[in-house]
Amino acid sequence: MRKIKVVDLFCGIGGLTHGFELEGLDVVAGVDFDDTCTYGYERNNKAKFIHKNIADFTSKELDELYGDSELKILVGCAPCQPYSGLNRKKGVGRNNTPLEKFAELVEDTQPDIVSMENVRGLANKDKYPEFSNFLRVLTDNNYNVSYQVVDTSDYGVPQTRNRLVLLASKLGEISLLPPTHIKKKITVRETIGHLEPINDGETSKRDPLHKARKLSLLNKKRIQATPKNGGNSEAWDEDLLPECYRRDSGNTYRKTVYGRMRWDEPSPTMTTQCTGLGNGRFGHPEQDRAITLREAALIQTFPEDYQFVPEDSEVITSHVAKFIGNAVPVKLGTVIAKSIKEHISSYATKYY
Repeated sequence: MRKIKVVDLFCGIGGLTHGFELEGLDVVAGVDFDDTCTYGYERNNKAKFIHKNIADFTSKELDELYGDSELKILVGCAPCQPYSGLNRKKGVGRNNTPLEKFAELVEDTQPDIVSMENVRGLANKDKYPEFSNFLRVLTDNNYNVSYQVVDTSDYGVPQTRNRLVLLASKLGEISLLPPTHIKKKITVRETIGHLEPINDGETSKRDPLHKARKLSLLNKKRIQATPKNGGNSEAWDEDLLPECYRRDSGNTYRKTVYGRMRWDEPSPTMTTQCTGLGNGRFGHPEQDRAITLREAALIQTFPEDYQFVPEDSEVITSHVAKFIGNAVPVKLGTVIAKSIKEHISSYATKYY
């Protein structure tokens, strides 16, 4: 396995890298433009963090990272903002997208195995010609390609998170392992139920990441009026409703915003604003607050000892929430890594 080297593009705080390392694969480096990820990435992983805009990252630099490795793996989660439904409605441009740069690096360096994770909408090739181009580059360069949209809760992530996962290999046919948790999902209760109760605005004395945002007086009344274990704003009195909810067009938000999670189901998708009560169904199942940073990190399957910021530094909630929400769930990283390892064991036994 020491002859195999992995590079993680758009690595962020290291969720995908950590999943690969847990499976014993040698990730030599992660590349990302956000230098605030440096500490968390390098503190928890053996790989080095390269602070660079992917647009400026060259094929020569990538080749140097692989060195004399006999089998090269290139993985990454290109930033999803250009491909999200919200930004599409806003008309956000997609010229020179990260995915196009990813394709360029693949074509220039010819890694043996490629994996890419992204939002599910990208699978619609009619709307996203850059994904069609990515597939064309792979097939033109003799890769066997498979991709599918998966719900991460089917693989043991305690979160309903639909993502596109692509695998490509020059060795032979490759595919993601079959789901492992279709019948028995990992729940919110199993994931965060052991943490000590805290109030909004409080931080645990034992864990600086078990920190809940302070609620306004109005939002405090809203969460108190929200039924435990999955309730939403449909139970509120009229005076608690935001103005936009009182219009017919606001009915679509009633079940998805300001709601509580359910103890015995996976959580909704974690986002960069997952610690805010009004940003989704991020209310704690029982306690009158939104979830904490630690709870969000555990739902993203980061180990409880994963350090996002130095121990002696201030925990800025918005910064850490961004690290967590943008990450590939660690458990999904291990599934992708296991899929690649099984593939290698079938086609390249000399590595085992």
